Amino acid sequence: MSLPSQTLLLFGATGDLARRMLLPSLYALHADGLIAPGLRIVGTARSEHSDESFRTFARESLREFGAADRQEEANVTSFLKRLRYQPLDATRPEAFAALAETIGDVSGGLAIFLSTAPQLFEPTIAGLRAAGLAGEQVRIGLEKPLGNDLASSRSINDAVNAVFPEPRTFRIDHYLGKETVQNLMALRFGNALFEPLWNANNIAHVQITVSETVGLEGRAGFYDETGALRDMVQNHMLQLLALTAMEPPANRGATAIRDEKVKVLRALRPVAAGDVVTGQYGVGAIAGAPVASYRDDCGHASSTETFVAIKAHVDNWRWKGVPFYLRTGKRLAERRSEIVVQFKPVPHDIFRERGGQLQANSLIIRLQPEEYVRLMVMAKEPGLDRGGLRLRQVPLDLSLTAAFAGTRRRIAYERLLLDLIEGDQALFVRRDEVEAQWTWIDAIRKLWAESGVTPKPYGAGSWGPSASIALTERDGVSWHE
Repeated sequence: MSLPSQTLLLFGATGDLARRMLLPSLYALHADGLIAPGLRIVGTARSEHSDESFRTFARESLREFGAADRQEEANVTSFLKRLRYQPLDATRPEAFAALAETIGDVSGGLAIFLSTAPQLFEPTIAGLRAAGLAGEQVRIGLEKPLGNDLASSRSINDAVNAVFPEPRTFRIDHYLGKETVQNLMALRFGNALFEPLWNANNIAHVQITVSETVGLEGRAGFYDETGALRDMVQNHMLQLLALTAMEPPANRGATAIRDEKVKVLRALRPVAAGDVVTGQYGVGAIAGAPVASYRDDCGHASSTETFVAIKAHVDNWRWKGVPFYLRTGKRLAERRSEIVVQFKPVPHDIFRERGGQLQANSLIIRLQPEEYVRLMVMAKEPGLDRGGLRLRQVPLDLSLTAAFAGTRRRIAYERLLLDLIEGDQALFVRRDEVEAQWTWIDAIRKLWAESGVTPKPYGAGSWGPSASIALTERDGVSWHE
């Protein structure tokens, strides 16, 4: 881990991400004394603001999106004193000189959080270098999207790495900052119970679901060019798959963890034509309220997919023959992110003759909206059993909210921003991971193009097109709903 930076520079400081997540996260770190008293926070964007008007903007952000019990005026006032602002048009190279003047001396370390359109990455990086804001004491965090295919991703990464070598580049996937994702590693590698069973000998299949009830939410232009495969599968879902399937790392360090993840991503089998389903939502209802179709939401006819289901395979010794079912979509029946590990049944059922019916164990790791780990096990129902033995599946629950009651819950960006400031890369994505992900995704998109695949319609408020049910049912598997 490097020395902590003394200045944090936020690009896109007046945007929606900053308003909803970044500023409230930084304030929470400030209120808990987790960032150094001398850390300065400089915001920049195209919007015209003075220091004072940006502080007013930040105060309104904290009031609207900050925790209701964290609004102490003394803490808010002291946090706002950290903030400065410098307008910047990244397409004008000469504008970076004023930014450098506002930031001042960077010898104590500068951390940059860059959230910008892909076409602005290269001019922004060039401007930072020309203004002296890219030296050895500077590290950069990159928010997605980092390209829309392997070629464009490589182009962006080439431009970034020419100025910021890999040890100073922090690619952000906010799912890696979620508390329950961190608990996945603790569950696997901190308990003797699970790791000996975590393989093809004992696991029948794995399901990963990231479902949303929302539609485009003001992202029509971006989403229509991107679609569910590139927006969700390429990053969040493949990272969850890698963490679920990876070998035990030698230690908790960034290199060891990321080495194991990239091995999984490189072992992904190319997807066959019958192992992927796409869909696009039509009219329907969410929580009893009618909602429009995707075509109405984006304003024109479109072939963009809002739903993807994939049967994936990791071709290595540990996972040979175990399918990983991935599913994500918009306007689905429920907001949910979870990993379900389905174990194989016991090899011999000693209860059948007495009428007992066994179900195989499953482990459910819920990321949102609740956070819990639930192990489904078989138990005998109370009674004398003269009419037959009755068995029932019951949950062994670890509710993170209940188990750690009184401990403040951290949102993902709090952890990631603090790690960026302190220089810890363990929860950030390395370039070879990104390229392995894009290689697999590009092959799927090529398959779609060659096969003439078009999204199948599904009603908003459902669990996607019926073909996604067939994707699992033909293997004798049902989606966990």
